[in-house]
Amino acid sequence: MESYTEKILITGALGQIGTELTNKLVEIHGADNVVASGLDRYQKGMTSAGHYERMDVTNTQLVRQVISDYEITTVYHLASLLSGTSEKQPLFAWKLNLEPLIHFCEMAKEGLLKKIFWPSSIAVFGKGIPKNDVAQEVVLNPTTVYGISKMAGEKWCEYYFDKYGVDVRSIRYPGLISWKTPAGGGTTDYAVEIFYEAVESGKYTSFISEDTAMPMLYMDDAIKATLQLMDAPQENLTIRSSYNLGGMSFTPKELASEIKNIIPEFEIDYKPDFRQAIADSWPSSIDDSIAKKDWGLSYDFGISEMSADMIKNLKVKLSK
Repeated sequence: MESYTEKILITGALGQIGTELTNKLVEIHGADNVVASGLDRYQKGMTSAGHYERMDVTNTQLVRQVISDYEITTVYHLASLLSGTSEKQPLFAWKLNLEPLIHFCEMAKEGLLKKIFWPSSIAVFGKGIPKNDVAQEVVLNPTTVYGISKMAGEKWCEYYFDKYGVDVRSIRYPGLISWKTPAGGGTTDYAVEIFYEAVESGKYTSFISEDTAMPMLYMDDAIKATLQLMDAPQENLTIRSSYNLGGMSFTPKELASEIKNIIPEFEIDYKPDFRQAIADSWPSSIDDSIAKKDWGLSYDFGISEMSADMIKNLKVKLSK
């Protein structure tokens, strides 16, 4: 393999995944080789990256300038509008969730970039597929704006690899759970909010009904999987749309039970809202055996380990 210094750009670097991925990439590559970008004005300490660019990813000219200025080789393109928010702004969601990805693929085709990571989601699945152990190759039938944009993005990734050899890699993330950064408008956000409320008030009202199982992943495992995929030799990869990632599956009721083991007085009730219909269109569990075979996907956290770690860290964070 050719040797070069990796210079990394992360879009959406201040978001739920971006914050923690940036920290990890800085740890591995050094702060000076990592450029974070987002819509916020720069403030000291907002990111661990050595450089920060305030950048709208739909501004292609500015994006190209940043890639040229920093001699970027690898892009982690995380900027997007999530599922709940996308339903309220469908046309903007389509533009934001797709156009910048295509522009990054174009830049890679021109030789300006070597590698791209782009996250897909379990939102690509939809009506008519089995609820349990959803296989890698199933008919995608999304019912949400977010899911439609992710499905289209997957096909663009595959197209640019097949047609031009662009090395773009992707994972279908399930719901992500983290104590460091609040969630940002997704359907699985209840599984983050519930921990905050459990620690702060001892009670929570879930917007997802008690027996709805959804695939979830602890953020530490999501970051680990992302880096495992990006480090894998290109010849090992058999999927060029997006890899299934299963994580763990549980219902709000099962999660509440785990929390009660640690905070016995915790109480939960249920008032499903518009996100329930989105959750109902998603699978309950995912088959991720191809990722395990191709690039060694593995997990460190189950529901008990995750619950204990979330509560331990949030007690410290929220007491400050």
